[in-house]
Formats: sequence, C-alpha cells, structure tokens
Amino acid sequence: MSGPTDGWVQRRGLALLTDLYQLTMMAGHWKDQRTDQPVAFEYYFRNLPPQAGFAITAGLAPFLDYLENLRFEEDDVAYLDTLGIFDAGFLDFLRAFRPGCTVRAMPEGTLVYPYEPIVEVEGSLFEAQLLETALLNLLNYQTLIATKAARICLAADGEPVMEFGLRRAHGPDGGISGSRAAYIGGCSSSSNVLAGKVYGIPISGTHAHSWVMGFDSEIEAFRAFARHYPDRCTLLVDTYDTLESGVPNAIQVFRELHDAGQKIRPAIRLDSGDLAKLSKAAWQMMRDAGFEDPLIVASNDLEEDLIADLKRQGAKINAWGVGTHLITSHDCPAFNGVYKLASVYADGKWQPRIKISSNPEKATDPGRKQVYRYYNTDDEPIGDVMRLAGEDPHDTGRLEARPRTFTNRRVVLGEAARAEPLLQTVLAAGKRVAASPSIHAVRQRAQDQIHALPEEYTRLRNPEIYRVLLSDAAAELKEQLLNAPLGAQGCTHGRHERKPNLVSGGPALPPGLAVDCAHRIHLPVLRHPAVVHQAPVLRRRARW
Repeated sequence: MSGPTDGWVQRRGLALLTDLYQLTMMAGHWKDQRTDQPVAFEYYFRNLPPQAGFAITAGLAPFLDYLENLRFEEDDVAYLDTLGIFDAGFLDFLRAFRPGCTVRAMPEGTLVYPYEPIVEVEGSLFEAQLLETALLNLLNYQTLIATKAARICLAADGEPVMEFGLRRAHGPDGGISGSRAAYIGGCSSSSNVLAGKVYGIPISGTHAHSWVMGFDSEIEAFRAFARHYPDRCTLLVDTYDTLESGVPNAIQVFRELHDAGQKIRPAIRLDSGDLAKLSKAAWQMMRDAGFEDPLIVASNDLEEDLIADLKRQGAKINAWGVGTHLITSHDCPAFNGVYKLASVYADGKWQPRIKISSNPEKATDPGRKQVYRYYNTDDEPIGDVMRLAGEDPHDTGRLEARPRTFTNRRVVLGEAARAEPLLQTVLAAGKRVAASPSIHAVRQRAQDQIHALPEEYTRLRNPEIYRVLLSDAAAELKEQLLNAPLGAQGCTHGRHERKPNLVSGGPALPPGLAVDCAHRIHLPVLRHPAVVHQAPVLRRRARW
C-alpha cells in the first residue's frame, strides 16, 4: 500500500504521542546515568467491561508499526527545546534514540482476562518507560471495541453485523482504529471506506433518507438506485411510511428487477420505529409477493441487549447495522489497561518488583512471567495460569494453582490435556521477528477462540468467570514481596525474616529469582479476616 495515508497508518511521526511525565522521568534517568538499566514492564487490565465474560486483545500490529518507526525528528526536538525543561545533552540523546527492545505479546485476536500480562516489554529503562503511553493508547481502545463487537455479534447469533460507526467515532483515528477492531471482534463489514483501503476490511452500505427525499417520489428514488446498483440494491423503506409506501414500493422495484432478468435477493433496511413489529410485517409482505428469502437489515442505535431482545420477540431481521453503541462502546467508554514494572535486571539476575495497594486486587504480580492456557480433552479452555519465566508448564494431569489475591488458597482447575503458552516474541532488538498476520487471520483467531468457549462464558448476562491463577512459585514470590518489597529500603522496622511457604510442600523459587529483603514494612495481610471482609460481596466478580 502506498499513498498519503502511509505515515499515519504506519504510525510514523508519533514520538511525542506521550505524556510529559514520561519525558521528565527519562530525562532524570539520563542525568543519573540509568538509561541503560534493563527492565521488564507488563501491560494488562484490571476489569472486564460490564457483563463481559472475556476481552479480545487488539491493536498489537499498529503498536509494532509505531515502535519500528519511532524516531525523534528535528521538529520534535525543537519543540521540546522550547519548553525550557530539558538539557541540550538530553535532547541530543533523543535525536540518537532508536528502538532496541524485545516485546513478547499474546497474538491479536486472543481472548484475554484480567491481570494476565498481554504484552511484556523488555529493554532499557529509557525505552520501556517511553513506550507506556503509546502502548496504552493503541491497545486499550482497540481491545475495548473488539470486545464490544464480539458481544454484539454473539447477540446476533451468526447473522452479519455491519459496523456503521464512523460518523459517531471519536475523531478520524477513532473511526479507522474502531473499524479495524470491530472487524477483529466479528463484524462482517464496515461502512468506513478508508478502513477498507488500509486494512482490506469488506465495506458495505445502502443509501440515506436524503436519497429518497431528493426525488419527486419514493418509487422513483428506488428505481434510480436499483438501476445504478442492481447487484447491491438494499432499499431504505422508512423515509415516509414503512408499511404503506416504503415496503410496497420496494416490492414493486424488486419485481421489475426480476422481470428484467436480475436475479437478486430482495433487501430492505429499517432505521426507525418498532423494529420487531415492522420487520415481521415487511417479511410477510415480501413473502406474499413471492420473495422467499428476503434480506431485512435493521439499524437505529442498536446494541447487544436490544438485538437479543428483538430476536426474543421473533423479529424477522437477518442483518444488523450497528454504529454509535459499537464504535464508542457506549456502556463502557474506556478500557482500564495498565503498564507496570515487573522486574529489574541487576547484579547478574532478574529482581522482581511489586506495586502494593491498599486495594489487594491492585497489587501487581511480580516477576517476568509466561501465561499458559490449559485445555481439557474436549479442547475447551479450563483456565489460565501465570507462571514465572522458566517454570515447568505442567502440561497434563490434575491442575492446581492459587488465586492472586488469596495466595495461600489452592484452586483445582481440572484435568489438563494440553497447555498453550500465550506470550510470543514478536519484536527482538527493535525489529519484528515476522510479519504481523493479516487482519482476516486475526479475526478468525478470535472467532475460533470464542467458539471454543463453553456457553456459560459467552452469555450476555452474568457470564461465568474464567479463572486466571498463579502458579505456586509465582504466588510464593508475591507473598514474600508483599511482606518485604524490594525498593522499600530506608524503613526502620528491623530485618525481614523470610516467611515459610504457606502451602505444605510448596516449591522453592526458580533459579535466578533472589529476594534480598533486608527490611520489613507493615502491610495488611491478605488472609486477615478484616481484609477478607472487605472483598467484593458480589460473588460473580470475586476472581479466584
């Protein structure tokens, strides 16, 4: 592909797509000569959108485009100089910067769940910190829209869903990124022509009410549209009166097309009124006219709950055009992905890091990790386990692991027939290891994974909670650092004595993970009754 949209689509010229504090932190590290400190950050999210049983990761390929093209151009540096914040030496450092990190990520189109790392960035402290804002911007929105699209498509139950959201999207990039994500989530096509050009998404559309209003009569407008587009003739029938004029006039035009030898499937669109009642009446009128398989497309502020309710009412709708509620994710307008430091390389080994919060669920899971998805003998996923880097995945047999907030408890996932490692190296030393898969392959991956889930995880209301757990070693590491986190130096509470493993017979930490804790800080212990009673009372959201 080539043309004037290349720079934008390939995410060039976006070095300043960042928050100011990223640059001030990096300038501080530069002054302290810490820019080359090796670190590992993780991208994950804390909560699914309301009533969702899963999310679909999307936005990785645009992020890799951004990363490969990341440069501080002269005009970027000149602008930063005008702020009067940064030293000339630091600005020279920015001019010379080129990406060199390694990125491991779950493939786009993978079903993902709270707190498991979706992307790991391993590289210099300077670079890994710089990438935070752009990564969150590029992945949060597309993951949100892909997830919303998947829910809408589940409600449509296999019938095509056309994404019509461009005019209500949050700006041009919200439109094109949203169209990309909606297609990954399962939409069959988009009205967005630029998205069709850039990504190869099928595009679709009908005509507006203004087309009909611009002619002296409705039937004249229908005849003109049918004459110009006989193979794409979907007629909008609610400009004046749906059942008294719109549908009868459309039937007349479809008869004329058939008489002229055009063997097309008669198709109408309803954009207002009682869609259930009107669709049933229109379908019967078209059947009575001899059209056995009419296509009835519905639009008008649709979302998954309304689609499900229309189907419950027996609406004769077999294609859906969804705009505002999809492209804006109207019921959940932001995705809560975060980017946290997981490990620092020092003294010849990786040293895990933890962020502690007064909310136990928000405490991070320390250390570099791999996420394994386990499947039963029917090849259905039974749960994910986060294991420390280098751990044995325990591919088969009885599978037990521990909740991330109650690390002394064991949970049985079931009998595992196989395990799939989800994080894959996609970028090494700043370069892609392979071309990103096509958007059609990404969409197919998402569809395959959704269809593999048992129905209790995909229902629109109160879906079963998919379990994401910690291995024994990962849980033991977290328990140690919760009581004596690395980096909390300077406290005066005496020397920390390592707590024994809380589970009898639990494993030691993997080689290379040293917890050199010399100090204790007083924290609420997660298993203390006072803390347990603070847990959410809604059992469905207690994510073991």
